[in-house]
Amino acid sequence: MRFYLLARNPTDSVTDGFLPAARRLGLDVTVLTDQPDAHRRRAPEPETLGCDVADFRAVIGRISAHRRPDAVFTNSDHLQTQAALAAGYFGLPAKSWRAALATKDKAEMRRRLAAAGGADPVRAAELPPGADPEALDVPYPCVVKPREGVASEDVVLAADAAELVRRCAEIRARRPGEALVVEEFLDGELYTLETLGDGRVRHVLGGFHTELSPPPYFIEERMSYVPGHPGPVTAQVLGQLDALGVGFGACHTEFTVSAGRARIVEVNYRAVGDQCDLLLARLLGIPLFEHILRTHLGEPLPADLGARTDGRARLSYPCARTAGTLAAAPGPADLTVDGVELTYRPLRAVGERHELHRTNRDFLGVARGIGTDQRRVDRVVADFLAAQHWEITP
Repeated sequence: MRFYLLARNPTDSVTDGFLPAARRLGLDVTVLTDQPDAHRRRAPEPETLGCDVADFRAVIGRISAHRRPDAVFTNSDHLQTQAALAAGYFGLPAKSWRAALATKDKAEMRRRLAAAGGADPVRAAELPPGADPEALDVPYPCVVKPREGVASEDVVLAADAAELVRRCAEIRARRPGEALVVEEFLDGELYTLETLGDGRVRHVLGGFHTELSPPPYFIEERMSYVPGHPGPVTAQVLGQLDALGVGFGACHTEFTVSAGRARIVEVNYRAVGDQCDLLLARLLGIPLFEHILRTHLGEPLPADLGARTDGRARLSYPCARTAGTLAAAPGPADLTVDGVELTYRPLRAVGERHELHRTNRDFLGVARGIGTDQRRVDRVVADFLAAQHWEITP
């Protein structure tokens, strides 16, 4: 079966998750990407073709001129609408392109949720290129972000109108011509909900409690697995996903909870990233990546995934605090400590120079801990990281 995978830059989710799963399923994979050389370096085995994957017409043309597809899939935030349109063109199982667009476009997501009677709307305004942010009617503090951004890039808190003007000017200097969204700051603890559906049944795989860097930025520094959110909280989030038309394949939803009120921060219509998906597959003891791929092949999900319910986990991301060259850093590690399965993977090579981005691009590595006792998992991960050394030189 010919399986087309659309991608931009290589990711751990694709290289270590979906491609091995596709091999286990016996699929013939063709990677379509605008960065073919980078993908061939990371994963030389699958067929990799250059393509302007941001343009659904180019994707359809490339596939049509190559081999008949049995599935078209992507795990990229940027390419969900294109993959949905291409799959639909060939009559293949797919996400709704309308839902994919509405979740990617943060202004459209807010409008869709506001129009849904049962959803909890968030005060938000779209700021087109060149528009004056001082003219917006928004509460303070507020959050400004790119309308179609990802990974907390250029997402920042503004305390008042003067700071909002300054922050918008900074973002526009880096992203000329892009629209922004300004919305109310959502107070409360930050969580995620991980779901997997086939359009008929939807499984809730638990979620994560996310610990952020101090404001005004929103860097995800630590995440602890939550086997199940309170029933009313899960129901509120699922209701808002229903309003957006989300229900096919994997979805990673971020939301805040305050006094039992769940309010969506953003919906990423893909599997959770930053190695959380790799941890989730191991933690739950299920072939997560295979299940996701099978839905795009038109196969129904089982009524019971057979997932473990006793697992506890933590991910921690040591971050660069300054720009510079990474001069020293620990290598990969796979350990078992006090019954906790600990994995560490570097995310930046020694000798690389990077600017400070104040996003997950500042991550130096990721430590993943899996066990059955949360306090023990937390301690083992914290002790491991405390014993490591990273050095960044100007």
